[in-house]
Parts: sequence; C-alpha cells; structure tokens
Amino acid sequence: MTTKTLRKRPLSQVDVFTDTPYYGNALAVMHDGTDLSEADLQRFAAWTNLAETTFLLPPTPEGAAAGADYRVRIFTTAYEMPFAGHPTLGSCHAWLQAGGQPKAGDTIVQECAVGLVRIRRTAGQGGERLAFAAPTLSRSTPEPAVVAQLAQALGITTDQIVAAQALNNGPRHFGLLLDDPQTVLAIEPDREALRAWCQATGNTGVGFAAPYVQDSGSALIKRSNREARAFGTPSAPDSTGVDLEVRFFANDLVVNEDPITGSFNASLSQWLIADGHMPSRYTAAQGRCIGREGRVFIERDAQGQVWVGGQSVTCISGIVSA
Repeated sequence: MTTKTLRKRPLSQVDVFTDTPYYGNALAVMHDGTDLSEADLQRFAAWTNLAETTFLLPPTPEGAAAGADYRVRIFTTAYEMPFAGHPTLGSCHAWLQAGGQPKAGDTIVQECAVGLVRIRRTAGQGGERLAFAAPTLSRSTPEPAVVAQLAQALGITTDQIVAAQALNNGPRHFGLLLDDPQTVLAIEPDREALRAWCQATGNTGVGFAAPYVQDSGSALIKRSNREARAFGTPSAPDSTGVDLEVRFFANDLVVNEDPITGSFNASLSQWLIADGHMPSRYTAAQGRCIGREGRVFIERDAQGQVWVGGQSVTCISGIVSA
C-alpha cells in the first residue's frame, strides 16, 4: 500500500426522485474529481457503499466545444457505468447548488461516457424539478423461453406477463409489463435464480411494471385499483397521482432491489409509450416495497423526445479527503 497526498474536496449526499429526505435514492457526489486515478475513483465509490457515486469534472475539450457544462463519471461499488438516471439528476442538482451556471439558461448539458445528455430545469409542484432527455434506446422482443425462465425466477406465471422487451440505453435492462400493480408489489423473487438468469442473459438488471389504469381501446387513464383501496387492502399503497407501479432488481454482486431507477424508467417509458401501453405523460412510483416513495415524471414532447424527471434534495454537505 502506497501513501499519497490527500486534499480536501467538497462532497454532497443527495436523495433523488423525492422532495422528502430519505425517501428517494441516495447518491454521493464528489464535486472535484480532478487528479484522481481510476483506482482512486473506484475505491472511493466502494467506500461510500452506495449504489452509485459520481465525480464532477470539467468537460473534455470535445465536450466543451459541443456545449457541455460539466463532465461526470458514474461508479457503482464495483465498476463504472456509461450512464445512469438518478446519478444524472443528482449530480446536476449538486452542481447547480454549488453555483454551477449553465451556458444555455434552464438547459444543462452533462457529458458522460454515453455522450452528451441534456437536462432541463423547470418549476414543479413542491419545488424545482430536473429532467434528463432519455438516451437513444435499442430494444428487441425476447424469445418466449427466456421470458418463461425469468417468470419462474420471479415466482409468477407467464399469463401474468402482458409484454416483454430487452432494453439497452447504455445499461442493458430487461423489462416486463405485468397484468396488475398488485402483481408487481407482491413479487418476492428467488434472488439466486434471478442472478443466474441475469448472468446467463447479460442483463444488468430486471424491471417490471403495471399501470394502475387501463381503458381498453383508449389511451385515457383510469384507476384500476379502486376496489382494493375502497376495501382497505393492506397491500394497496396510496396511488393518488400515480399511473404506473415500477420495481427493479439490479444484478450487482447480489441481486438487490433498487429504490428508484432513472435509466430503467427512461428505457421503460420509451417502450411503453411507443407501443401504446402508456400515454405520453405519466407518473411512476417506485421503491414502495423497500420503504421509499420515489416519483418519476415522464413526458414525451412534440418532437418525440422522452424526458425523465424528478426532484432532488441534499441530505449531507461536507468535505472529504481524497
């Protein structure tokens, strides 16, 4: 072990996709990642023991020429990610709070390994809301046998699956649209079987969702769990203002449930909107089975760009030695 000279660097811990501290998805943001090696960055990310840690840097010359305001590197405890949703919004929130000034007013341009990501800033109910432009999605329909193996690992039947897609927007995710929000909330997967399935198929995680509303033959949304709420079913959380229930399990050393997953909601929304399963604007809830109350605001604009938004709050501000 070699001794190196450490210096003081600002650090924020941010809760993303919530307006209430400790109900979202936590992210550590080191505001100055300059002069740190790859090994330094990975070691620090492992030390925080959070799902992701980000490091803010000046944009590369190419990024700056293309309009980037800052550059971010995104690490899990084990590896670097080309793109991730909640680290994008949380890093932007921290950068703005530290005095960052975007070149283009209320549009911020973030440079990361996947390229340039636009983020827009708007005033929303409960405070400022940031939304990133969902990266380009590639997707395909999986083989029925692959879906059947996944259903077995999740403890559901194939009859409960409405549709399935292999999704890739940097991370490779596998998405299922299920028949009912209560199916989503009740799943208790066989984690070893799920991990084995992810490793065999090369997916970084599996997500599943179901709408609270569906009007057959129409894009209008109605509540489908009214009866459950009327009779006070314990497993039916308050769904006021929520259109879609989402859960996601990440294959990272062990298969853990992710509180709120921006990158998955980005690819999921592009698929569901394009195939007519959801309208062009909706609100998703995620994290309820693990005590979180994340809200993800989805909107497809007139140009066809899908925006994935949410609020963020700073829970910890301080200085670290790195």
